[in-house]
Amino acid sequence: MNLAIVAAEFNPEVTDRMVEKAVARAKERGVRVASLVRVPGTFEIPLTIQRLLERSDVDAAVAIGAVIKGETLHDEALMAAVPKALLDIGLRSGKPVGLGITGPGMTDEQALARVDKGAEAVDVALAMHEILRKL
Repeated sequence: MNLAIVAAEFNPEVTDRMVEKAVARAKERGVRVASLVRVPGTFEIPLTIQRLLERSDVDAAVAIGAVIKGETLHDEALMAAVPKALLDIGLRSGKPVGLGITGPGMTDEQALARVDKGAEAVDVALAMHEILRKL
């Protein structure tokens, strides 16, 4: 399987570790990372994944981000929109998208405690790729 990983640059103390875990898990599972793209924030992930899934050398994608609670409800607005957009992209493309975006409502400490979600998103994308191949 060829995987694309798209990760937000925002909150790099968290997302950098999530990317490291995702890349390590892909290697561990024998999955080729065809593309690793960093985008400014979580909001920019869906468009990038959509473009990558149009490529013939990408079988699945993983979205990585950490949406941490701030002074407003911005984190809730992001998490209401981005996962829905990713679901729609997966349905349109027929290719799996692993959701490795944590939040909303997290503190910095809670976000750091969830860095393994990057690796888990790789596992989900791989599992769905295998299931879809058999259908």
